[in-house]
Amino acid sequence: MTAPDITPVILCGGSGTRLWPVSRKSFPKQFIKLIGEGSLFQQSGQRLSGAGFAAPLVVTNSDFRFIATQQMGDAGIDPGAVLIEPLARNTAPALLAAALFQAQTDAQALMLAAPSDHYITQADVFRDSLQRGVPAARAGQIVTFGIAPDKPETGYGYLELGTGEADGALPLKRFVEKPALAEAERMLAAGGYLWNAGIFMYTAQVMIDAFAAHAPDMLEHVRLAVDRAQPDLGFLRLDPDAWSRCKDISIDFAIMERVDNLSVIAHQGDWSDLGGWNAVYEHAESDAKGVALQGTAYAVDCEDSLLRSDNDSLQLVGLGLKNIIAVAMADAVLVADRSRVAELGDVVKDMRKAEINQADTFPKDHRPWGFFETLILSGRFQVKRIVVNPGAALSLQSHVHRSEHWIVVAGTAKVTIDDKVQLVCENESVYIPLGAIHRMENPGKVPMELIEVQTGSYLGEDDITRYEDVYARGQGAKG
Repeated sequence: MTAPDITPVILCGGSGTRLWPVSRKSFPKQFIKLIGEGSLFQQSGQRLSGAGFAAPLVVTNSDFRFIATQQMGDAGIDPGAVLIEPLARNTAPALLAAALFQAQTDAQALMLAAPSDHYITQADVFRDSLQRGVPAARAGQIVTFGIAPDKPETGYGYLELGTGEADGALPLKRFVEKPALAEAERMLAAGGYLWNAGIFMYTAQVMIDAFAAHAPDMLEHVRLAVDRAQPDLGFLRLDPDAWSRCKDISIDFAIMERVDNLSVIAHQGDWSDLGGWNAVYEHAESDAKGVALQGTAYAVDCEDSLLRSDNDSLQLVGLGLKNIIAVAMADAVLVADRSRVAELGDVVKDMRKAEINQADTFPKDHRPWGFFETLILSGRFQVKRIVVNPGAALSLQSHVHRSEHWIVVAGTAKVTIDDKVQLVCENESVYIPLGAIHRMENPGKVPMELIEVQTGSYLGEDDITRYEDVYARGQGAKG
């Protein structure tokens, strides 16, 4: 890549229900290792780092902010800024907020809007595609990137190309919404159509000008949200009042389908949004019978199937399966015909209506300080495994309805109980009486792990009175 540097805007919201049960609202697909090394979010950050790229801007929500920064850090990436959306408002307000933030220092900066959950293995080919879009973007175009279709896909939007070429980019005639199969087959046969990858390059000022022309009300609200944004533990939290007035709308509907300065670069390399289990199956390594195995999975006389177990202590065995997706986790198992997995999003909605917890949440619950997972839950007791990151601390808190026993199994815990502070080492335990004001910290340089046994009349995560919290969470927040 050559100068000027491109500032990536990495969007990492969303719930990813079509990849249930490994992807759920509390920990969606961009943070999960599906294929290749690291999560899709980490792969995106690494693909958009190095020569030719400025530090990325990450736009996420409050629930994911610590997950995003930890995964970035684990991948060796230091984001330029992390903008926190107070409410989910889709991609249009998010990208405008990033453009307004960038314009505070350089309104002519090149920006690249990129989802965090795409799978692209040929990073050099992708970077070449970006480089081909730079002249048009510098000339005032909004450059979108399309993928040559190799099948009549109904799960993607399409780009219909115009004729001619300017600044190395193709003109866009129109956007085509996700088509029915017959229309997808017609477009594939006709040529002149690309899949819409949802990746855009532009200068900050060009994007702001587009909103001024086509969504001035949103520009007013988002500008106020950015101007009133408050620093929060290294993040920048957008103003919630102004943000709440923004329309919930995608960048395609709000801007891209209205502007006349849009150009297209045809990306020649591999690409997938991994939008469902069939896409994962197609990109996973499989044997001569078309069987892909992930995790602790084993297959006997199976064909054209994906078997995945995300639990090391749970062995998944397939016998005589054909065209099946089987995914096993500690608390949920999916067994589906491959021809039906596109319906999974609707299935998750039905599970929510039925108040099935597994629709959205995991036994493993990520927190700013680490994570915990529920091992046993009964009427009057609960057993958890808790892992606290080096140097991290839970809030100073008390409980009204439960007492707790902590058994340290790795590392050393610094424990506060009322006025007493003590170190609890590996293979030692401590008792937290009901109502005692307490805190757990990890003073060491390695993760600290303990087993917590809760006993009491109510074991909900909202039974908490918080006195101090380095993560500035309010009363009733978890952890």
